[in-house]
Amino acid sequence: MRDTPKRVEKALRFLTSGYDADIDTVLNGALFTVDYSEMVIVKDIDFYSLCEHHLLPFFGKCHVAYIPSTKVIGLSKVPRLVDVFSRRLQVQERLTSQIAETILEKVAPLGVAVVVEATHLCMSMRGVQKQNSFAVTSAMLGAFRNNARTRMEFLELIKLRSAIPGLSDRSAAGLACVGED
Repeated sequence: MRDTPKRVEKALRFLTSGYDADIDTVLNGALFTVDYSEMVIVKDIDFYSLCEHHLLPFFGKCHVAYIPSTKVIGLSKVPRLVDVFSRRLQVQERLTSQIAETILEKVAPLGVAVVVEATHLCMSMRGVQKQNSFAVTSAMLGAFRNNARTRMEFLELIKLRSAIPGLSDRSAAGLACVGED
């Protein structure tokens, strides 16, 4: 118990380390000029954050897509951006918007889409005490906001489970041939 205050301080410093992060340092110049104008998606990015209202955790998955104009961002930088903004006292709506707006600003794509699905312990442990509830927020910018077909393509693709061995849901549309001879 004597060292508990030190451990709590260390944990809170880590959980709020996003305030000290410099986005340009995080991106580290990982912007590349390529001739590619199709959707790029990084999905199922795990994140953990603290609700700014109750200082209780909320956590879940983040799905990010963009359509490059002239540049792409290193794929590992997308989860790093999610970490920067989730490691702050947050509300899910702001977290979603900050990720989308940063990619729009730094990559200058034709469009950006972000969907965040999260469980909030402030809803599970206290208040309404609904253990199985979760919140979904989205930010659609550029082509994802202006083109319903592009938006629907993204939303359908984030529903699909990967054909990577070990994942349990292989019944998703388009994956029926996985494992067939």
